[in-house]
Amino acid sequence: MADPKGFLNHGREVAKSRPVDVRLKDWNEVYVAGSLLPIISKQASRCMDCGIPFCHNGCPLGNLIPEWNDFAYREDWSAASERLHATNNFPEFTGRLCPAPCESACVLGINQPAVTIKNVEVSIIDKAWDSGDVEPQAPERLSGKTVAVIGSGPAGLAAAQQLTRAGHTVAVYERADRIGGLLRYGIPEFKMEKRHINRRIEQMRAEGTRFRTGIEIGRDLRATDLKKRYDAIVIAAGATTARDLPVPGRELKGIHQAMEYLPLANKVQEGDYVAPPITAEGKHVIVIGGGDTGADCVGTAHRQGAASVTQLEIMPQPGEDRAPHQPWPTFPMLYKVTSAHEEGGERVYSVSTTHFEGDEDGNVQWLHLTEVEFIEGKLTPKPGTERKIPAQLVTLAMGFTGTDRENGLVDQFGLDLDERGNIARDADFQTNVPGVFVAGDAGRGQSLIVWAIAEGRSAARGCDRFLTGASELPAPIRPTDRSLMV
Repeated sequence: MADPKGFLNHGREVAKSRPVDVRLKDWNEVYVAGSLLPIISKQASRCMDCGIPFCHNGCPLGNLIPEWNDFAYREDWSAASERLHATNNFPEFTGRLCPAPCESACVLGINQPAVTIKNVEVSIIDKAWDSGDVEPQAPERLSGKTVAVIGSGPAGLAAAQQLTRAGHTVAVYERADRIGGLLRYGIPEFKMEKRHINRRIEQMRAEGTRFRTGIEIGRDLRATDLKKRYDAIVIAAGATTARDLPVPGRELKGIHQAMEYLPLANKVQEGDYVAPPITAEGKHVIVIGGGDTGADCVGTAHRQGAASVTQLEIMPQPGEDRAPHQPWPTFPMLYKVTSAHEEGGERVYSVSTTHFEGDEDGNVQWLHLTEVEFIEGKLTPKPGTERKIPAQLVTLAMGFTGTDRENGLVDQFGLDLDERGNIARDADFQTNVPGVFVAGDAGRGQSLIVWAIAEGRSAARGCDRFLTGASELPAPIRPTDRSLMV
């Protein structure tokens, strides 16, 4: 174990952020580069190596957290990187983007601030890249089998890398012009710089994975034709059907889904635009939805020079402490202040949009709302609380309802759906169509990046077993009690 008295001798310290007035002038990651490494050994020493490491159960990937905490404490970065990669293909993604359910399940968190597991993770992988410990792992022999992976988000990339390393010839199909899925175009640059994706793609290319961009399966290439070309297929197309807001005035110009707005800002950083076609500059911006995607819209609007930013959430404001029905080690719904919220704007809870009002040219100008409260378990408008707020740009960040049904992929394959509208699959992640597997949000529904990578690895193992009869891939470490998961 690490220092047996570490949690007694050291308090919790987290990554330092750059000053707000500085970081709003660029799109670089908000954290001070290199600020973690000097403190990370002490922070890793706070890991208690408890008898039952509940952090394992809190992480869908089954990360070996006490082990790499110990190596980080001893500053054996190569060993720490090996343990980290044993369960996670892309720790630089999760170390930046995951909400860290492992920390909510940390035993130390029962009565003290939890171990900074996420910060230790990202320190290990950044050090590994700098030291040259992350190298391509090409297979020793090829199986002669071919696999198509549809989608290049974290689930698709994880599945592709695992299958490539098992010796199969893998091609990843992505309908966008660049690889990365929502990692590329849904996550703002200030949360994760895209250089982290680019170097993983280069690693995967060196291992033998092939990438095909600008091809949408179902439209540009029929799913049935793809099935004829490959021995197996893994669908990791995500849950990209956005939840809409069917209220009067929705048709007004200036009201967009978050995933219509956010990718354009990222394309500016990629050099595709000088200025985004949809911008918050000088406008009163309303973000509807209080989750992480909404926070991404808030941070993006700040950097584009919005006149004001207001984020609306229909649910009540969460508390700062665990609610009685969310005891340790479950993942609690707590009030959190993200880096985007530190930068300004207003958050309004327990409100519902009633309608939008526009000008004579059809541009949105006002958002009308009312306060709501729970009455007999149902959110009900509070009489006399109606009001309107200025709105010249509105982004809808209310989550997603399932995989895309309009491009023909589901119907052309003849896939069954579950009761939630996700692609149905068995314990091996295989659909009702033999040889067609599904991983990530397309089969699970909207979820976390850790679940996407975990499912990509699991689907790859099921696919490998289908192709070979006995999987070459290690069995994924999977939590046994999903009630502890997000």
